[in-house]
Amino acid sequence: MSRISFDGRVAAVTGAGRGIGRAYAVLLAQLGAKVVVNDLGGSSTGAGADPAPANKVVDRIRAAGGTAIANLSDVSTVEGGQSVVDAAIGEFGRIDVLINNAGNMVWAGLPDIDLANLEAHLDVHVKGSFNTVRAAWPYMVEQDYGRIVLTTSIGMFGLSDNLGYATSKASMIGMARSMTAAAGKQNIRINCIGPNAMTRLANKPAASAPTDGTPTGDAPVDAAPRNDAPISEGFRPVLDLSPAAVAPMVAYLAHEECGVSGEVYLAGGGRFARLFVGVTEGYLNPDPAKVDVDDVAANWAAIQDETGYYVPSDPVDWSTHFMSHLYE
Repeated sequence: MSRISFDGRVAAVTGAGRGIGRAYAVLLAQLGAKVVVNDLGGSSTGAGADPAPANKVVDRIRAAGGTAIANLSDVSTVEGGQSVVDAAIGEFGRIDVLINNAGNMVWAGLPDIDLANLEAHLDVHVKGSFNTVRAAWPYMVEQDYGRIVLTTSIGMFGLSDNLGYATSKASMIGMARSMTAAAGKQNIRINCIGPNAMTRLANKPAASAPTDGTPTGDAPVDAAPRNDAPISEGFRPVLDLSPAAVAPMVAYLAHEECGVSGEVYLAGGGRFARLFVGVTEGYLNPDPAKVDVDDVAANWAAIQDETGYYVPSDPVDWSTHFMSHLYE
């Protein structure tokens, strides 16, 4: 029996009808949480709706002796985000954990990507996370407790053929750190997970594959999806890249024992790590009046040098460190 317990806790997981979200919901229920399983039931592109995925997960949890209810709302809308939280409050009386996992993916990059593609990603990943957190926030403040997990991605490092997805995922870091600042000394922790798992979203469609958002199947919670579409070479499942291998990290971030906030963690294939934003020591010209483009060019190696980097905790910390020479 796990030392980590969620007895008495209520968790809401968005996008929990399949893949990674399903793995999160199942594990949290196994650890004792009452779970709101949210899923619109759309395709990987976000098209359509189907109650079956969320209901199947609820049935699975209940069959194993757990407690769960389904919520079929679209979190990209204000009303949908509120509905997830209302379901938790209405059925269980509180909300302790919110895991924002709902997502979509429509592959496109420059020069072909259009504004509609970018907005489609922002609607689900960014607005969806914002809508649910904003709805849950007053309850977490009142009870002085909350654990929120936002979903980023290794896509934040840049995807030539999926600009909208990469952009929306990178924005989660700023969102988590801003929410952490807003939480202040309250016992509310907000962190990001960057999962590395083979899911239907990770399966890039072949040129001949349907692009209308046809669902790709419903694999077991501890298995990667069927590979009937080619996978980008860098994502081939040479290890256990199942969603279940990511879930333990998310469960820990969602637990009361986890005291960090505003951080980013990567998980997948048995490896777990912290990702951070660092600033190089750089080059300092003590006389700003004498700085010109030639000065920058001549010291480019020092500006790029990663030796002795600094990891700022917030804008004030960065400013104090980066501009410290002005106060000497």
